[in-house]
Amino acid sequence: MKTNMKISILFLFVLSFVMGSICHGQNQKDLDEKVEKFLNDNRQQWRDLNVPFGDGKILHDLIVENNYQSALEIGTSTGHSTVWIAWALSKTGGKLITVELDKNRQKQAIENINKAGLSDFVEFRLGDAHQIVKEVKGPFDFVFSDADKDWYVQYFKDIHPKLKEGGRFTAHNVLQNLGGIRAYLEFVNNHPEYITTVDKSSNSGIAISVKK
Repeated sequence: MKTNMKISILFLFVLSFVMGSICHGQNQKDLDEKVEKFLNDNRQQWRDLNVPFGDGKILHDLIVENNYQSALEIGTSTGHSTVWIAWALSKTGGKLITVELDKNRQKQAIENINKAGLSDFVEFRLGDAHQIVKEVKGPFDFVFSDADKDWYVQYFKDIHPKLKEGGRFTAHNVLQNLGGIRAYLEFVNNHPEYITTVDKSSNSGIAISVKK
């Protein structure tokens, strides 16, 4: 009798696990379709300091391919890159903290994230990234910096102790002649604890620094 009961409990456990996996898979499929539609419908609408479509995909793929689960975005704008990052984290079981200084841009970003169906994967922080990045608790395994370029080096220094080994610090616009970019690239290329490459498939350029 006891053996039969154990078998029954085991069967119910396995059945519950299988059904849960099927349900999760269907939910992810539905979410993927919703996000893809949102991104495609709005592909030509992104302005106001947002990344291009292709750059968003680069960020998404980095997260999924490395199974990153704790992300920080410095500079939300109206949320194009935020959608790509959050979508990737929906697949890995992770979450994003994103920081924006401008209240109106953040408001629009929140609306965009809600429309894309990704609000469960994003925590919004409003305020000065100079201070928030210093105070935010890690650890993180993925960081995207797209705020004031002349502060990139300081953002990197503030995040370094909070970034996991194997994690990536990514920085946007590094192929453009903007103030602070040259100093940033010199800093990360000479940092002994990181290997840095630049993805030039992006016209803007994305520096990808992997922590050893």
